[in-house]
Formats: sequence, structure tokens, C-alpha cells
Amino acid sequence: MATATVTAASTLSWLHSFGGTPNETTKVADKNRVFVVFVQKKAKKTRKIILKEDVEYLGKKGQLLDVKAGYFRNYLLPTGKAQIITSSLLKEMKMEEERIEAEKQRVKEEAQQLALIFETVGAFKVKRKGGKGKQIFGSVTAQDLVDIIKAQLQRDVDKRIVFLPEIRETGEYVAELKLHPEVTARVRINVYAN
Repeated sequence: MATATVTAASTLSWLHSFGGTPNETTKVADKNRVFVVFVQKKAKKTRKIILKEDVEYLGKKGQLLDVKAGYFRNYLLPTGKAQIITSSLLKEMKMEEERIEAEKQRVKEEAQQLALIFETVGAFKVKRKGGKGKQIFGSVTAQDLVDIIKAQLQRDVDKRIVFLPEIRETGEYVAELKLHPEVTARVRINVYAN
């Protein structure tokens, strides 16, 4: 029994040399043998990835994530939905983001120039068949305004970006053209009866 105590004491000193504490060990005595069992925390195995496309319940394209190694190895990698992050990949992503940002800025500037053109033109004149008083037959629609813009300015405008008040009488109205999420042009429409 004296040998078992000496062995246990030497084992504990050996454990201390690796930075362990007596709380992390368990001694199991079996007649004249002493076993030392080390308690080891299970390492979390994750991978840093970038998504190549939107993945439901995980994230959007281009998002950087930590996922479990098995999920990456068994699902994301074979389906081509993700890629492990590397330094060259991060550089490519940064360049792509800068390119996209520059493109967005260019589109916004074009929309602002177009809005300036629309606002400096003055009022677009719309002729309709008249009824009693200020009434007109029918109404002025977004498609009517798009046709007038195309005829006067030679610019193609999508009718889905045109927001008109309900026009059923002669007079002057203001329509909005949403050229960009941040740029809206206000154009005047002068409706008259013939």
C-alpha cells in the first residue's frame, strides 16, 4: 500500500507539471494499483466558412459564419453552398464588395441626374376629352405619363416607378418617379381638356 501512495503522489506531481490540478483527476484504487483518469473537455470542432448562396435557417450569401465541422463536411461542402475562409478569399470578397459599392454609387448618381432632368423640364401637358366643368373622360394613368416622357424626352421609364394621384379633372398635379430607393423625382403634370 505504501508503493501505491508513492505512485499516486508521483502521478499527481506529474499532472502538476502539465498544468493540471488535482480536481481534474480521479484516482481509482484497485487492490495494489492506482489508475489516474484525466478529465478532458470535449473540443468544439467548428469551421469558419463563407456562404456561396443563401441557406435557409443559416444565413445569406457572402456571410461569414462558424459552423460545426460535420455540418460543413457532410452538407455545405458537397452541395457547394459554402467554402472555408482563406486569406485570398477574404481579399477577393473585399474587392467584390468595393466593386458592388462603386456600382451602387454610380447607379444612384445616374438616378440623381435623371431626377434633375425631370424636375427642370417643367410641366408635362396631358390632353384629354373634356366633359362638364372640369371633368374629363377617363383618367390619367401612369402609362400615359410614361408615354409622354418617352415622346418629349426620349427616355424609357418603367410605369411601376410612377406614382400618380387620382386624376379625373383638369388642373395641375404632381407625380413622383421613384428612380432609386434614395432618389425620387417630382414632375408636374398639366391636364387640360380639348
